Amino acid sequence: MAKTCPVTKRTSLMGGGYSNATRATQFNPTGKVRRYVNLQAKKIYIPELKKSIRLTLSTRAIKTINKNGAYATLKKAGII
Repeated sequence: MAKTCPVTKRTSLMGGGYSNATRATQFNPTGKVRRYVNLQAKKIYIPELKKSIRLTLSTRAIKTINKNGAYATLKKAGII
């Protein structure tokens, strides 16, 4: 499964640690945590091309496709 959304270009981020207020009083080193993007495997039908394609998309990209249409969104992203 891909770790990057082809439409929104979202990928994982590093997170974790303490806020600056906690750091000022009782700092304890913590480990870093990788925060992954919410990727979903989807089969999308494109009526203009009369075919389906299978993609691994972020949930934000799925909402964008529902709003703007599959063909327009995927064309703008350079997938089709």
